[in-house]
Amino acid sequence: MYDTSGEKLIEAEGVSLGYEGRIVLRDLSFSLDPGDYLCVVGENGSGKSTLVKGILGLLSPARGSLRVGLRAREIGYLSQEAVAKDDFPAGVLEIVLSGFLGGMGLRPFYNSGEKREAEERLRQMGAGDLKNRCYRELSGGQRRRVLLARALAGAKKLLVLDEPASGLDPQVREELYALLQKTNREGISIVMVTHDTEAARKYANHILTLRREYVYDFI
Repeated sequence: MYDTSGEKLIEAEGVSLGYEGRIVLRDLSFSLDPGDYLCVVGENGSGKSTLVKGILGLLSPARGSLRVGLRAREIGYLSQEAVAKDDFPAGVLEIVLSGFLGGMGLRPFYNSGEKREAEERLRQMGAGDLKNRCYRELSGGQRRRVLLARALAGAKKLLVLDEPASGLDPQVREELYALLQKTNREGISIVMVTHDTEAARKYANHILTLRREYVYDFI
């Protein structure tokens, strides 16, 4: 699935993706370079989350090819479900550290470098003062910052986000978009599924529009 030999970050060529015998995306082609910021937009049922699963290697193409020029441990992921869950019985630093689990193999404990990086990710998100707090005590905006720090802990080169602004009030949503823009400018590529077409036009350098009729626009 992950091919580190090519220059493209992501390259889809006539890819079809689905599950349980049902094709959701058919004959989709697009490519991204390192440093790109892609927003994936479209109505419910058009295949946005299915594409994310393909990029993450959780779904194999039914036909065509979907190549990701990264190793799995270089990709950070923030799911729509994780954003919605707001009552983790854990401390903030513990949650951010869990972003390293995918690259730890059989090692049972976090090392000192990972702990320093977790604290640095929190500082980058403007949440360094929250590291000793309990997650359930935080406001909605603070929780988003912590979960983004967790995703960034696993995102060496690519950050994949599925509706990260869902349910946020306008001020917190704009803060989130500003943080993502800053992260992208610092060298992390972004793929974000969103219903917010205005934000897509404002922040992304590529927009992929999915429709149920297997018609796609990539600009």
